[in-house]
Amino acid sequence: MIDCTRDGAIATLWLARGSARNALPIAGWQQLAAHVAKLATSDARAVLIASREAGVFSAGADIAEFPELQRDPARRALFRESLSAAIEGVARLPMPVIAAIDGGCFGAAVAIALACDLIVAGDGARFAIPPARLGILYPPADVARLVAAVGRGQAARLLYTGDAIDADEALAIGLAHRRGGGAQALAAAIAANAPGAVRGLKLAINGVPGGEARFDAAFGSAELAEGLAAFRDRRPPEF
Repeated sequence: MIDCTRDGAIATLWLARGSARNALPIAGWQQLAAHVAKLATSDARAVLIASREAGVFSAGADIAEFPELQRDPARRALFRESLSAAIEGVARLPMPVIAAIDGGCFGAAVAIALACDLIVAGDGARFAIPPARLGILYPPADVARLVAAVGRGQAARLLYTGDAIDADEALAIGLAHRRGGGAQALAAAIAANAPGAVRGLKLAINGVPGGEARFDAAFGSAELAEGLAAFRDRRPPEF
């Protein structure tokens, strides 16, 4: 369902469950969380999340498991905890994470995308959050990320109606950050920069305390020494 590959400094998490439009069962969320935990301690400089299946990013959670959640309260807790471990794990990754979306991105798959730093929407990307159509809720942390991304009014529209929007509208309201693909090139541009500085900037964007100390310490770093040497020599830096 989930596999991870490396291409130099770039890691890619692949959603690959074509038989179910990449909808993830509980075991799939657990598998995603395990991969993310390994990446958190790796030297990857950027992470992509993408689909191996043409025409779809992910249908979100596997609705085939929902009847079991109706019957068994313990499974509900397991589902919620597995979902949260995967999505919060993505959000906590120390390096930038890019969601490469082309095709349908629905339900909990939007939560995966919102946990990323950047969302690149291809021409065929479509986004919808339809829990209200099923009679269920959306996790509070994911609602908060949606509100932060698109504002209260747009979040309300998407959640209350469950209507799908296309890539252009997603870009216009702030759900996507770049149109037309190019996620791999974006990851490569990030990976070419000083990894310690990039991770520090992500901490600053996320409002993690200690930014002043990290700012001061960066002036004593080997990365700055290399950056200045490259500037003087008029060559690309070798980070």
